[in-house]
Amino acid sequence: MVTVYDVPGTELIKEITKELKQNKNIIQPDYVNYVKTGAHNERAPQDEDWYYTRMASILRRLYLDGPGIGTESLRTYYGGRKNRGVKPHKKVKAGGKIIRNCLQALEKEELIKKEKKGRILTIKGINLLNKTSKKVSDYLKENPKPERKRNLTLIKEKSSHGTETKRKGKDGSGRDKTKKTK
Repeated sequence: MVTVYDVPGTELIKEITKELKQNKNIIQPDYVNYVKTGAHNERAPQDEDWYYTRMASILRRLYLDGPGIGTESLRTYYGGRKNRGVKPHKKVKAGGKIIRNCLQALEKEELIKKEKKGRILTIKGINLLNKTSKKVSDYLKENPKPERKRNLTLIKEKSSHGTETKRKGKDGSGRDKTKKTK
């Protein structure tokens, strides 16, 4: 059986986002187009579906981190470094309202439920994640990703002291990185 642990997180989140967006009961709040996700960001997200992506990510996070995950721990997870100008960077939590609204919407759909300490996934939520993981796994088996090619080409040149290896960018520009080998 394929689970959330067996597939890449980004692929799983993309697929769950599609499923949550197709659900007619989950509606984005009106403020989504105008808010930042936290004090550490300078601008609002550019992606139109970022709210659904955040919901999918929260579902995955609840699965991975186990029971009892609350708003505060999710705020810490989605937080980041705040650029304070000349002063050193500082760790800042993400905004809580977005996370709270995501959790409430997932509760309405009965994918998660509230416990004494935090939230846990329901059987319906676990089934959604496992079914989607299976779908992603099957897709990746049928369509494997090609390996990434390095952006550097190796050129061997002879010098008086031995062989030198020069690395240049694809277009030939950039700094040459020289390694002496014998």
